[in-house]
Amino acid sequence: MVSDRVRTVLQGLDELFPDAHCELEHRNNYEMAVAVVLSAQTTDASVNRVTPALFARYPDAFALAEGELSEIEQYIASLGLYRNKARAIKGMAEGMAERFGGEVPQTMKELVSLPGVGRKCANVILSECWNVPALAVDTHVYRISRRLGLAKEDDSVVDVEMKLKRKIPRERWIKTHHQLIFFGRYLCHARNPECERCPFTAICKEKRKEKTTG
Repeated sequence: MVSDRVRTVLQGLDELFPDAHCELEHRNNYEMAVAVVLSAQTTDASVNRVTPALFARYPDAFALAEGELSEIEQYIASLGLYRNKARAIKGMAEGMAERFGGEVPQTMKELVSLPGVGRKCANVILSECWNVPALAVDTHVYRISRRLGLAKEDDSVVDVEMKLKRKIPRERWIKTHHQLIFFGRYLCHARNPECERCPFTAICKEKRKEKTTG
């Protein structure tokens, strides 16, 4: 049973962002998995600027697994935390090459067994690579879920994921994930949200706090 609050949010998101989608550019599952790991704490646009050259040099998991760490770093040096990310994507590629025939795994358990792949990345990979219903909680989804009262202020990332999955119909998980990201990226910013354009001010916890402290 979908609550009135959830129904309001889903309908509003459908009106705002009917065509929300993954903005990481990729041609196959390997490229998607690498791009997802690189996207942590940086913008998709920044990742899209470095991946063409990276993938030209390392076209598959076997090539990346064999790559020199210092060289991999050079390809992604414009990204924040690039040294950590270079180790992460090389380690992930090594795991894929050694244990999965160079392919991207299809289960949460297998994905999180790879270096550099946490639960959030695994959820994105499952949904984008394999069309498995999943709902990743990144910084945008985490912020928006608490602002719109879909989760509590002190909930952990995992708490938010589990609550969203209980409240939102399974067939909507992938679509809603992208819509929440678009909403956070293009309207409900962490700082200076564009409240005048927002259809959810009546249920927004952030607006209520402003009224209380104002």
